[in-house]
Amino acid sequence: MVSKSTRLEPNRCATLFANVSATPYEQKRGYMALTEWMMKGTEFAHCNCDWGCPCQFNGLPSHGNCCAHTFVQIDQGHFGNVPLDGLRWGILAAWPGPIHLGHGTFQAIVDERADAKQRAALEAVALGRETDPGKLVWQIFAAMTETTLPTLTKHIDLAIDLKGRTAKLSVPGIIEADAGAIRNPVTGAPHRVSVTLPEGIEFTTAEFGSGNARASSGPIKLDFTNTHAHMAPIHWSTHGVVR
Repeated sequence: MVSKSTRLEPNRCATLFANVSATPYEQKRGYMALTEWMMKGTEFAHCNCDWGCPCQFNGLPSHGNCCAHTFVQIDQGHFGNVPLDGLRWGILAAWPGPIHLGHGTFQAIVDERADAKQRAALEAVALGRETDPGKLVWQIFAAMTETTLPTLTKHIDLAIDLKGRTAKLSVPGIIEADAGAIRNPVTGAPHRVSVTLPEGIEFTTAEFGSGNARASSGPIKLDFTNTHAHMAPIHWSTHGVVR
């Protein structure tokens, strides 16, 4: 395990992720053409790092390990000929150290409103399937995961306000979370932080904030108070982030 004080060489994380190998699913699948899929919408991502999350800048996680959730609202999308408009999905994940060292535990949660084909499609995206290796966060997470838990089908309440930099999430019995702007410690005024990653594997531009989350009933337990959160517009496809 890499200690908290260890520093990676410049672009080490980016290089590791860019060269990530195929997952066991992809190795088994062989050279068959990937299913063409796309989704546009917004995401609410939240982890145990301090505000800003050094992982976004090729640093190490604030506390040596990574625990996180991310939930997505799809405005427009398809997986092959399966429509995904209006659906939601998310993940809970935990790694014992930095993500690039692997050994993660991962669980997908898909919208109970989805039919069987839509549920299979959402699960496929969440688990990094049908995606070019190294091009998108979900495929990279899959390659860094040791234990994939059964996918859950649940009611997902999700509200994301990019302009207001707020988010609220409820998956009854699984997780409750919220996020808002970072606040000035003296005046209490909102402190806006907008980050652009022109070659990012998750988003191009995101609003960074502060969040709280509790997930205590399942195997992946989260307990965040005023930790890093971000809200971002997303446009993903089989081939990575669409810009």
